[in-house]
Amino acid sequence: MPKRKALKFICGLILAVIFIPLAAFITVLKFNYVPPILMYHSVTDHPTTTGMLTVSTAVFRSQMRFLKEHKYNVLPLEILAKLIKDGKKIPPRTLAITFDDGYRDNYLYAYPILKEYNLPATIFIITGEVDRAEGNRLSWGQIKEMQSSGLISFGSHCLGPEPLVNLKTDEEIRQQIFESKRVLEEKLGIPVDMFSYPEGRFNVKIRQLVIDAGYRLAVATNPGKKYSDRDVFLLKRLRISENAKNLFVFWFESSGYYTFLKESKK
Repeated sequence: MPKRKALKFICGLILAVIFIPLAAFITVLKFNYVPPILMYHSVTDHPTTTGMLTVSTAVFRSQMRFLKEHKYNVLPLEILAKLIKDGKKIPPRTLAITFDDGYRDNYLYAYPILKEYNLPATIFIITGEVDRAEGNRLSWGQIKEMQSSGLISFGSHCLGPEPLVNLKTDEEIRQQIFESKRVLEEKLGIPVDMFSYPEGRFNVKIRQLVIDAGYRLAVATNPGKKYSDRDVFLLKRLRISENAKNLFVFWFESSGYYTFLKESKK
């Protein structure tokens, strides 16, 4: 009998050693949930050209199918941002999809897949590159067609691609932020409330100018743990690359806990 009691005690101790830290870790994760905002750039039908900013059409399709089949709550970015701003409890598997720059392939390849699975997304446009001669950026006609679908919304990614922190004068920075908004609103005929910092780079002054211009939200990339997860003018995003063709990797990155774990390593 004493041996049996000792065995039970040892088993109980082992279980405690395993499960108490695990329960504590899960609790920490729950308090550090960051609603995922996926960031894409180019979606190509030519996998040999893929890079850190490019995802093949086949991979993008498998990712969107994964979100649909696993019943993710994919929200327009502006709705997710409002939930964050209002401090609402956001259920697991809730996320938003964004694209930066305004590549033509967003229309050719990503848009049909998004329509197929009825998933909303936001595209941030470099307004000075729309209709450019090289033909690798969106046209105003393509932008308006996607807008009219009700599935795709648009925001500003400035007039040009240069990070705002590299510009020499406040007036140059102001023009990039304010004028790109004016151009988009004139072309689209609706208020433009969303902004994306070029290369995700910003400072206090730039953030304030975005607010002054009348935007209601702004996205960065991953500014770091010293910035609040609730700041709707520094929304954290997850860059999705071809590496996420493994759907386990994609699931982990879009889980809502990846940002916290990534920031904890720094």
